[in-house]
Amino acid sequence: MADTNITKNYGEDQIQVLEGLEAVRKRPGMYIGTTSSGGLHHLVYEIVDNSIDEAMAGFCSHIEVTIEADGSVSVQDDGRGVPSQIHKKMGIPTLEVVFTVLHAGGKFGGEGYKISGGLHGVGASVVNALSEWMEVDNCYNGKRYTMRFEKGKTVRPFECIGDCGDRHGLYVRFMPDADIFDDVIFDYDYLIRRMREQTFLNAGVRIVMKDLRPEKADSDGNPREDDLCYEGGVVSFVEYLTELSRSNPVHNDVIYMKATDEDKNITAEVALQYNDGYNSKIDSFANNMSTIEGGTHVVGFREALKRTVNNYARKAGILKDKDDDLKPDDVVEGLVSVVSVKLPDAQFESQTKAKLGNSVVRSIVYNIVKDKLEEYFEENPATARIIVD
Repeated sequence: MADTNITKNYGEDQIQVLEGLEAVRKRPGMYIGTTSSGGLHHLVYEIVDNSIDEAMAGFCSHIEVTIEADGSVSVQDDGRGVPSQIHKKMGIPTLEVVFTVLHAGGKFGGEGYKISGGLHGVGASVVNALSEWMEVDNCYNGKRYTMRFEKGKTVRPFECIGDCGDRHGLYVRFMPDADIFDDVIFDYDYLIRRMREQTFLNAGVRIVMKDLRPEKADSDGNPREDDLCYEGGVVSFVEYLTELSRSNPVHNDVIYMKATDEDKNITAEVALQYNDGYNSKIDSFANNMSTIEGGTHVVGFREALKRTVNNYARKAGILKDKDDDLKPDDVVEGLVSVVSVKLPDAQFESQTKAKLGNSVVRSIVYNIVKDKLEEYFEENPATARIIVD
């Protein structure tokens, strides 16, 4: 016989339904991973990622990221802005849908974004939910629209306040909620690393970052500012990382390879350079998201690298028949590399996008690295021997 004492306090009243953005505020870790420093800075990434997606779509070339004097952060781009008509299904302005409704946006299908990293409506609405306040100023199709939210709720309704003139794009400013996060003080150096990555991965896109907090000004009272733009893309990225490693390259040129699978609309870029150090650094990205836990693109890269180096070592007589193959750790010793893939319907293991799961990417990266590296070794035998040695 069931023990009624066990169930008497558990009935329909105990089944809660969290509406709107309440679920995000209740369990923020499910959406941003943590409420410590990493989660705090992830808020900025989510808004910037949406601007970067506009850049990947070919509609944005300039992004300004500012830590304001009051400690809030603003992000402004010169993209298309967010459509601002009344949303047919939701019955409210589309701009409001994007910032208040989870799993609503232009990146789940259709022609708005073929490739994206941030998810408009997931990232934007989560940032809104976890902010003390957020203000949006949107220039779309020549008209300017504004809204204000507090803790995810609309407090200044959607309004068209006039014409934009030549201006276009989205401006978002938010103050993270101190009731949610352990600390709400942004670290400029933490943010600038991510902004630099984005400009390396998107050659020609300019990101200007500023810190207007009075206490962060230099001795002359000038705010800190960085203007980032790299035409060399991932090649420049590897050169930068090699310089940071304080090791000397063992070959002067960065080995670069790129391939596109037209049928699957997947592009893979790889750049690598060996140095005389012992450590390895493989930075990987999927749709500009830093996949710090790797994924299928990194697996394909490492497998191709191991096979190609071992094959060349045997062909050149460096490894004899009786010798064992070089191990994976041997092959990446002294390696600095960047592996970047861009694909539709990227599958990440979580909202923080730390690991890529698309299986098809593995073979695409494997084939490009194997084919291009074999070709490079054949055309540059002196460099190949230095690398293998």
